[in-house]
Amino acid sequence: MARITKWNPEDEHFWETEGKRHARRNLWISVSALLLAFAVWQIWSVVAASLNDVGFNFTSAQLFTLAALPGLSGATLRIFYTFVVPIFGGRNWTVFSTATLLIPAVGIGIAVQNPETSFTTMAILAALCGLGGGNFASSVSNISFFYPKKEKGTALGINAGIGNLGVSVVQYLAPLVVTVGIFGAVAGGPQILPDGSNVWLQNAAFIWVIPIVLTVIAAIFGMDNLPGTKASVREQAVILKKKHTWIMTWLYVMCFGSFIGYSAAFPLLIRTEFPEINAMQYAFLGPLVGALIRPVGGWISDKIGGAIVTFWDIIVMILATFGVIYFYSNGIFSGFLIMFLILFVTTGIANGSTFRMIPYIFDNPKEAAAVTGWTSAIGAYGAFLIPKIFGWSIDTTGVANMALYIFIAYYAISLVITWYFYSRKNAEVKC
Repeated sequence: MARITKWNPEDEHFWETEGKRHARRNLWISVSALLLAFAVWQIWSVVAASLNDVGFNFTSAQLFTLAALPGLSGATLRIFYTFVVPIFGGRNWTVFSTATLLIPAVGIGIAVQNPETSFTTMAILAALCGLGGGNFASSVSNISFFYPKKEKGTALGINAGIGNLGVSVVQYLAPLVVTVGIFGAVAGGPQILPDGSNVWLQNAAFIWVIPIVLTVIAAIFGMDNLPGTKASVREQAVILKKKHTWIMTWLYVMCFGSFIGYSAAFPLLIRTEFPEINAMQYAFLGPLVGALIRPVGGWISDKIGGAIVTFWDIIVMILATFGVIYFYSNGIFSGFLIMFLILFVTTGIANGSTFRMIPYIFDNPKEAAAVTGWTSAIGAYGAFLIPKIFGWSIDTTGVANMALYIFIAYYAISLVITWYFYSRKNAEVKC
C-alpha cells in the first residue's frame, strides 16, 4: 500500500478525489479494532455474574469489584493513550494496542477453568482488560485527523458507536458460546453448574482470540500513519490549561461515563435486585441501543448543533432515571427495563453530540484530537465508579436508589453547564 504523503481533508477537491477513500478504509478497520477492544474490556460484566455458579466463592462486593476494575485501569490507560497517536502514528498504535488484547483474552480463558484461582489473580486479569478500554482514546484521536470538520461528528459517531457495540456483543454472544465446547479439548473441559449441566466459561474469553489476530493483520496492511499530525506530549498537553477542556470532560463523564458504567453494572444489578430474572437475557439490550444510537447523535448534531442536542438529551436522561427509581422501588421489572433502555439511548445520543461539540470549540485539529482523547479517558472512569457506587448504595441502604439520586444530581449540574456555556442565546461558544 502506497504511503500517504499529504493530508488536508478541509480541501474539498483533495477530500473528494483522494481523502475520503483513505479515511473510510481507516475508519472501518478502526471500528473493527475498537469493537474487539470494548468486548475484551467488558468480558467481566458477563464472567463476574457466573463465577460462583462454576465453583468460585466470591462475595457480592468482590464480584462488583471484578466488574469495576477494568473501568479503573481502562480509564487510566486512556490518559496515556490520548497522546500516543501523534507520537507513534495511527496505524502503528492500532496494531500494537489491538495485539495486546490477546493478553487478557488468553489469561481469563485459562484462569476461569480453576475454581482455586485466587481473587488476586482474577483482579489482575480484570485490570488487564483495561487494555481494551484504553484503546478508545487513541482510536478516536486517530480518526479525528482523517475527516473534515463538517463530517467529524458522523465519523466519530460511527467509530465510537459501532466500537461501543462490543459491550453488547460480548454480553449477547458470551452466554451463548459458553454453552457449547466449540474449541474442543484444546480450550479445556467444561465446568459443572449446580443443575448438573455443562458450561465452558473459558469460551467467553477465547472466542475473541482469532478475530483479534485477523484485525491486527488488517491494520498492518490497511491502515495509514498520516503526515502532518506529529506532536509531542508537551505540545498536546496545552489543552490541560484550557477551561473548555475541563468543561467538556465533565460533560463526557455525564454521558459516556454513564453508558460504560451502566453497561458494567447492569447484569449484576438485575441479578441482585430481580433474582427471578435471567440477567443475561436482557443485559445486552442496554449497551446495544446506546451504541447503535451514538452515530445518530453525531449525525443530528452535525445538522442542528451539538449543544442543543446535548441540552434536551440531558432532560430526557434525568426523567428516565427518575423512571428507573420508580419502577425499581415498586419491583416492576418491565418498567425498570424500559426506563433503563431509554437511559441507555440518552447516553448514546449525548456521546455523539458532545464529541461533535469538541472540534467546534477547539479550532486547532491537534488540540481537538487531544481533547477528544482526554475527555474519553476521564469519562471512562464511569466504568469503575458507577458499579462501585451501586455496590456502596446496596451495601449501605439495601437498595440502589441512593446511587441513582447521585447520578441525577450530576445530570442536573451538566444541564446547567451545557445551557450556560454552549446552548443559550449569548453562550460563550455556540456549538
